[in-house]
Amino acid sequence: MKKPNPLLDALQEILPTIAANAAQAEKERMVPPENIAMLKGIGMHRAFQPQAYGGLEISLPEFADCVAALAGACAGTAWAFSLLCTHSHQMAMFSKQLQEDVWGHNRDATASSSIAPFGKAQNVEGGIILNGELGWSSGCDHAEWAIVGFRRPMAEGEPPAYCFGVVPRSDYEIRDDWFVAGMKASGTKTLILKDVFIPEHRIEAAKDMMEGRSAGYGLYPDSKIFYAPYRPYFASGFAAISLGIAERMLVVYAEKTRNRVRAYTGAHVGAATPALMRLAESTHQVGATRAFLEKTWQEHAEYGERHQYPDSRTLAFWRTNQAYAVKMCIQAVDRLFEAAGGTSWFDHNEMQRLFRDSHMTGAHAYTDYDVCAQILGRELMGLDPDPSMV
Repeated sequence: MKKPNPLLDALQEILPTIAANAAQAEKERMVPPENIAMLKGIGMHRAFQPQAYGGLEISLPEFADCVAALAGACAGTAWAFSLLCTHSHQMAMFSKQLQEDVWGHNRDATASSSIAPFGKAQNVEGGIILNGELGWSSGCDHAEWAIVGFRRPMAEGEPPAYCFGVVPRSDYEIRDDWFVAGMKASGTKTLILKDVFIPEHRIEAAKDMMEGRSAGYGLYPDSKIFYAPYRPYFASGFAAISLGIAERMLVVYAEKTRNRVRAYTGAHVGAATPALMRLAESTHQVGATRAFLEKTWQEHAEYGERHQYPDSRTLAFWRTNQAYAVKMCIQAVDRLFEAAGGTSWFDHNEMQRLFRDSHMTGAHAYTDYDVCAQILGRELMGLDPDPSMV
């Protein structure tokens, strides 16, 4: 039996309003401020924030259940806001000075990100100068900070180091270029950085954050969530969102099909064998996906409770389980949508939005199953990781 989840209970109260705002969110191509205010009102942005700054430090299973439920109401909102939450987990592994910069005067502060190393860094005294057009920053309109990726030049003969820097909103511009077919409401825009200075205390190497060597590692000895690599928490929302979309699709398909009558023949579709079989198979597939993900999320929680760092095989499974789960969710959604009829394609029909957003959950670098299958296959065969596989 699952333990009580007060955050999920509070979230359920505001989901009808968030669902009602979904059309507006798509039209505006960003999460409505009302949604952000309601989600902050229940404290969801504090999910992975250190308790030292008023955070909740809830477990990954509790958080993922909230994200899945939120995705059923508005996937774009879930995508953007879940990242604003998980970035707090990442920042808790930076230096104490960085955490003071972010939360010392504003405990409600959040960060968006653009972590692909597109920025061009130049070493200077006390830090780096960063320039670049950094895309894919979901929810950036609502964040006070941004986590940005870059390759930092190292000593002669050494390869550049993949690093993250944290910059305040005053240091970058936002380019509104989010014109897409799926996940429209996420507001995933481009950050423009011009000669931005990032001091050393706001910089961490990605490798250190995956191997327990970052400046903030061990700062919170009583925590159950910060003795962990950053990446599993950062990526946790993607599969949860895909699951929430698929679970919502089961409901919408059943409601639409139950009373659907074929225009040319008058046949009652809801009682037809093909419709029943499609709904049954997708229901089994989505249920299996939830069970699979819940087992993975629970492993995350147990490792954190024991302060046990995962080995390479465990990390490979955590990394790739979610991509396989997304693949199954998309299949379940497609099975229903392809038989939902022409009216399901109208803009006002929720099913077409669920279909589009579902496919977008499989388009992220961390949910690309072609990549993940290679990562896991190499691990299972005892081969060294391929550095070209993120």
